[in-house]
Amino acid sequence: IKSGAFMDCPALERITIPLKDGVIAADNIFRGCDNLKHVDLVEGEVHETVAALQLEEWRNDMNEEIDSINQILPTAPAGTRGSDDGEKAQAIRTWIRSVIGKIIHYQAEQQRLLDEEVATTLQLALPQDIVMNNVLPFLELPSYTFEVEDYEEWEEEDYLDSEEEDHEE
Repeated sequence: IKSGAFMDCPALERITIPLKDGVIAADNIFRGCDNLKHVDLVEGEVHETVAALQLEEWRNDMNEEIDSINQILPTAPAGTRGSDDGEKAQAIRTWIRSVIGKIIHYQAEQQRLLDEEVATTLQLALPQDIVMNNVLPFLELPSYTFEVEDYEEWEEEDYLDSEEEDHEE
């Protein structure tokens, strides 16, 4: 939203915006918008993410965080002409970052819980020796591996190739 987009628009009471950091870039976007008291998030991904959170406590916390801007905005000054830009844009920007931060936090927590559930399910579903000898070591593999013997053979071949090149010159 561009600088001054809604400046001096006292009829503006509610806006709907996407949950995107940087969407409210300038502090004067809502200068003079004394009646702006509600912000809604665009329906879609955010609401689906919140609804998909595994624990009701997390969903409730996210819904409270999403609604918190509507408690702050009525008392945030809108600013006036001149140098006072007001605090509505700053409040919305801070709120967006807070909501995004909580979503990231709860997504990570949910992934951690799911990983624990998967490990427990595998341990219950498969014989213990298969889990210990085959599954768990596989899950803990580093991103790449190589055999020392293979590396030494490659290194020796590379050395021999470079020796041959030296003798050819």
